[in-house]
Amino acid sequence: MKKAYLVLENGEVFEGLAIGAEREQIGELVFTTGMTGYLETLTDPSYAGQIILQTFPLIGNYGLIPEDFEGGCFARGYVVKELCDLPSNFRSQGTLDSFLKEKNIPGICGIDTRAVAKRLREQGTMNALICAEVPADLQAVKDYRIVGAVESVGGKEILYYPEPSSVGGGDEKDASAPHVVLVDYGAKRNILRCLLKRGCSVTVVPHDTTAEDILALKPDGIMLSNGPGDPEENVFEIDQIRKLIGNVPLFGICLGHQLTALAMGGKTVKLKYGHHGANQPVTDGTHTWITSQNHNYAVVADSLGNVAELSFQNANDGSCEGLEYRGRNAFTVQFHPEACGGPHDTEFLFDRFLKMMEEKHAER
Repeated sequence: MKKAYLVLENGEVFEGLAIGAEREQIGELVFTTGMTGYLETLTDPSYAGQIILQTFPLIGNYGLIPEDFEGGCFARGYVVKELCDLPSNFRSQGTLDSFLKEKNIPGICGIDTRAVAKRLREQGTMNALICAEVPADLQAVKDYRIVGAVESVGGKEILYYPEPSSVGGGDEKDASAPHVVLVDYGAKRNILRCLLKRGCSVTVVPHDTTAEDILALKPDGIMLSNGPGDPEENVFEIDQIRKLIGNVPLFGICLGHQLTALAMGGKTVKLKYGHHGANQPVTDGTHTWITSQNHNYAVVADSLGNVAELSFQNANDGSCEGLEYRGRNAFTVQFHPEACGGPHDTEFLFDRFLKMMEEKHAER
């Protein structure tokens, strides 16, 4: 294995060994704390533009399992302490290193990931470079910004689920099934799975679909997906949500949560180092749940005034984790209730969404 370097924008250099694609790459460096789920992490479109650092020391031990992928792989790089090159799992179809090479993603192993994570906690999120030679000038690293993220990862076509072939070969969908329109800003596949296993029919539409076209599909509910980047960039998408909210029950996750807040006059702020991992505690004041999260931005709950009520709060830093919109039949959460591979503590929110659609249908 060849030498490689992780160079932070502040000039710190960590030496390790090259894995994955043999190329240099700049990205926004974030750390994630999940002990499992590295495949779901690497294939989460919300990591677009970022170099992912895993704090758990051994990664790749159960190999490559395509059935567990959550979407496309849009990460800029991958950093681990120890990469397992001899995975042991009956479902494995290859190694993590081969996957990184196939996706043209550079990586580095053999560095003290704990030390790097501590730097990010102390100094905040930084850009970084994975390279074979340390450059004398780091200006390009400092200047890097994630732009156009949703446009680069969001869906491009309308998809219908279940398709006729998946429901016994018939030509018609179940007319009694609640119909959900899922707006794809970079949606994880398990959002779709969670809706389908509850008996919903789902139409997935691209991120740039107009509100008029969404409502023309006659949805019983609208789902706003997760996605990458700065939420304030998505001016068109925010405007469409402003037109949609209040028409039918609406449920937003992660970026969908942030965009809804902006549509309703709220503000978002970039966190010092974000929340990335499967062990983030959120509370409603009575109960506390462990959640999976992946975001650098958060909604400023107070900026919404009386428009929305804070429903969940991060038990570590007090940031906004959920909102309910008064009189709008809409709620959103910052965390991932569909998390795969877990935790599944808050999957009940999909049942709540289903109940909202049923109650709305009963009113008609």
